[in-house]
Amino acid sequence: MLKIIIFFIFSLIIFKISWPDILNIHSRKFYRFFALEFLFLLLIVNSGYWLRNPFTIFRMITWMILGCSFVLAGYSIYQLIQGGKPQISGNIETPANLATSGIYKYIRYHIYRLRILLGIETTTKLVTSGIYKYIRHPLYSSLILLGAVTLIKNPSLLATSLFSVTTVFLYATALTEEKENLLKFGEDYAVYIKRSKMFFSVSIFAKILREE
Repeated sequence: MLKIIIFFIFSLIIFKISWPDILNIHSRKFYRFFALEFLFLLLIVNSGYWLRNPFTIFRMITWMILGCSFVLAGYSIYQLIQGGKPQISGNIETPANLATSGIYKYIRYHIYRLRILLGIETTTKLVTSGIYKYIRHPLYSSLILLGAVTLIKNPSLLATSLFSVTTVFLYATALTEEKENLLKFGEDYAVYIKRSKMFFSVSIFAKILREE
């Protein structure tokens, strides 16, 4: 019952973030909504296996992969915020009542941070440095890694099906996003596609080491 409630709340949040673009089948948010839904279902289905024998070699490897997925996601978001020049809509005014200013400033700070995170949807500059020099969708790559490490915790038929569907929807999301970016950034993005990978680059570590 608790898992159903958690999934319902998660679905409402993602639905709210994706609205109204979720109604447009040609929007990346349409495919991404279902990708996140199936990924979260996979996390719930295999949630009971995360802490079973956590210190075996196999489990330690899975924890490392999980850590890599979080690092990749965090680094990708950081680069989009720093280099993508996202548009942050809306202003937050300071209240006249000084008695509530402390609480309000705390809330205002987190609302502002949330708007920055959501602002990566509205980047105004193409980011092609750092991790984006090698792969175009590192955020989706991190989600695939998260799904993969969750799957191998208990590779049942249900978990495999959920991971497969998640990957298909993430791929559809990436393709749709690239069409949008071609319209937004034009020839620059077309050139960028030719010299980068979509999700993963086998030679990325060798390239980074050579540059250092």
